[in-house]
Amino acid sequence: MSAVTFRSGFACLVGRPNAGKSTLTNALVGQKVAITSMRPQTTRHTVRGIVHRADAQLVLVDTPGLHRPRTLLGERLNDLVKGTLAEVDVVGFCLPSDQKVGPGDTFIAAELEAIATGRHARPVVAIATKADLVGRARLAEHLVQIDALGPWADVVPVSATSGYQVDVLTDVLVSHLPEGPALYPDGELTDEPESVMVAELVREAALEGVRDELPHSLAVVVDEIVPRGTADREGIPLLDVRVNLFVERDSQKAIVIGKGGARLREVGTQARREIEALLGARVFLDLHVRVAKDWQRDPKQLGRLGF
Repeated sequence: MSAVTFRSGFACLVGRPNAGKSTLTNALVGQKVAITSMRPQTTRHTVRGIVHRADAQLVLVDTPGLHRPRTLLGERLNDLVKGTLAEVDVVGFCLPSDQKVGPGDTFIAAELEAIATGRHARPVVAIATKADLVGRARLAEHLVQIDALGPWADVVPVSATSGYQVDVLTDVLVSHLPEGPALYPDGELTDEPESVMVAELVREAALEGVRDELPHSLAVVVDEIVPRGTADREGIPLLDVRVNLFVERDSQKAIVIGKGGARLREVGTQARREIEALLGARVFLDLHVRVAKDWQRDPKQLGRLGF
């Protein structure tokens, strides 16, 4: 009896901003490893989520949305995506089912067609995300439009929120991986440093319910994560977590803080709950909002903020 073939490798999810990439990453992994928001350009870093199976290990690379950049930050985010595409085994192209195929999708499709047909071709799987938000007729129409965009290896409709065909998509992505051993220890879900994950959780909380202008102007940096050396009554360790939130203007600082500091307290409460689940500790979260004028266009400030 022949041994079961084990496959392992990297898959990159790409698409225009707010196409459902981060939510899909979390659904495939089965746990939150990428922040999500209704605001475009939420993702700022590539986040690796690891899917463990008896016959495979699929490492998902979640990227910022490809877009026509208007700032130096936008250019660097696009470069990050293109650099990632050159290093993966299979690409997943996400197109939201509740929106028509538009110029942004066509722009990305042209980039991916070169990857699918080039000298070092890699398979591109087209993914119709948010399939639960439309009826069957609309979904069928959307799938036909997607199929016409390029030479895709497969076209798969999914819903990350309802779980529709998430397992099917996993099977499809795994089928395009090379044979090889596991790349990460069993049970490990991401290789992101804890400080990056904490910063992303704070930024996700800060983006909830704010004006459209803020997501592009908000950066979060963890100053320190320091154990207190003691535990609570239940034996759970205590941590001090100090975080700086950077915006570009005083008016944006006022938005984040809110009247009498109410908004910042809400951000702290929401973020602390998620951070405690991530770190397995009681967290004392200290948030500070600072102004870094026009940081998206300043190379020196971009470097200091981790871009």
